[in-house]
Amino acid sequence: MFFLPAAIPAGHHGRVSDVRLDDTAKRIIEILQVDGRASYTSIAKAVGLSEAAARLRVQKLLDSEVMQVVAVTDPTQVGFTRQAMVGVRTEGDPIVAGDVIADLPEVVYAVTTAGSFDLLVEVVCEDDDHLLRVIREIRQVEGVSSSETFVYLKLNKQHYDWGTR
Repeated sequence: MFFLPAAIPAGHHGRVSDVRLDDTAKRIIEILQVDGRASYTSIAKAVGLSEAAARLRVQKLLDSEVMQVVAVTDPTQVGFTRQAMVGVRTEGDPIVAGDVIADLPEVVYAVTTAGSFDLLVEVVCEDDDHLLRVIREIRQVEGVSSSETFVYLKLNKQHYDWGTR
C-alpha cells in the first residue's frame, strides 16, 4: 500500500524518510523517469489503474516530494558553459556552511559527505569568470576552511532513469 504520513514536520523541506512505496507507486515513478510527459491514461494502463487513480497517485508522489517532474536541460545549450564540482572542507558544523552554500543561485546540487570533503557542491556558471566569482563566494562562507574545484571537461553521462530499486 502507498503510505504517506498525515503531516510533514516543519523545516523538513517536505522530505519524508518513512514514505513506503508499493509496487504501483514505484512503477509510476519508473514510467515518469523514462518519459516525464507520459499521459495519465498511459500511466493508468501500464499500472492497471483508472486514469483518475493514476492522477491521484502521481499528485501524492509530487506533494510528498518523493519525486519531481522537471525539464532537464543541457547547460551548455542554454548559455552555461562552465560546470564544476567543488569539494569543500569546513571547520565546525558542515551543515551550517552547507545550508548557506546551497542557497547560492549557481549551486544545483549540494550534499554533506563523509570523507576528505565535508561538502560536495555542483555549480553551473556562464563562464570561467563567473565560476571564479562563485568559488570566492563559497570560500567566504563562515566555517569554510578550504575548497578544491573539479572543472567538468566532458559530460559522459547524465541520466535520471535509475528506477526505485
